[in-house]
Formats: sequence, C-alpha cells, structure tokens
Amino acid sequence: VQLQASGGGLVQPGGSLRLSCAASGNIFNIAVMGWYRQAPGKQRELVATITGGGSTNYADSVKNRFTISREKGKNTVYLQMNSLKPEDTAVYYCNAPLIVDYSSNYWRDNWGQGTQVTVSS
Repeated sequence: VQLQASGGGLVQPGGSLRLSCAASGNIFNIAVMGWYRQAPGKQRELVATITGGGSTNYADSVKNRFTISREKGKNTVYLQMNSLKPEDTAVYYCNAPLIVDYSSNYWRDNWGQGTQVTVSS
C-alpha cells in the first residue's frame, strides 16, 4: 500500500493549483483521506480531510479557497487550491490514517512523499 502525490509547482499569488494523491495496492477501504502541509521551520499542519461519505473538514486558513474531493473506486483524493497566498508555500502531504486491504491487513498512518507548492511573484 502506498500513496503517490503529484501536482505541486510554482504559482503566482492569486493563482490556482490542483494536487492529486492516488492510493495503490490491494485496497479494500480507506475511511478518511486528507492533506497536510509543512512550511520551512514550522510543524506539519492539517489542511483538509474527507471521509468516504464525502464529509469534509478544513483548516480555517484555507476555508473558501481550497476544496478537497475524492474519487471513489479509484482511491484518489484531490486538493483544488484557489486564491493562493505566499503563506500557502509548503510541502503538501497526502495522508490516510487507516487503509484496510483485501487480506484484512490494517495499514496505519500512511503518508505520500510530499509535493512542493511555492506561491511567489
């Protein structure tokens, strides 16, 4: 089981980016998927999460600018980031706290490799 994130890059303030994260492996269920970020010199922080039923949760700093979505059946989560600000610059990580595979194995605390987002003029 692994998570593969993509879609980061350099964008000007006010611009948009879309991050993707695909989970692969013999996956039966992923209850929650989410995005975290870590800026230089700061702790990793929650950006957004989404459940299998589509319930979402956002950090206050990204509400009304970022949208998390999930493609069922493909175990893929997206983060649409609009109106980007320099303070959004960070490495973004996708996360799945618990993945259950078809052999009834429980994979805990799963992280993607991180993708750099830089917002700068």
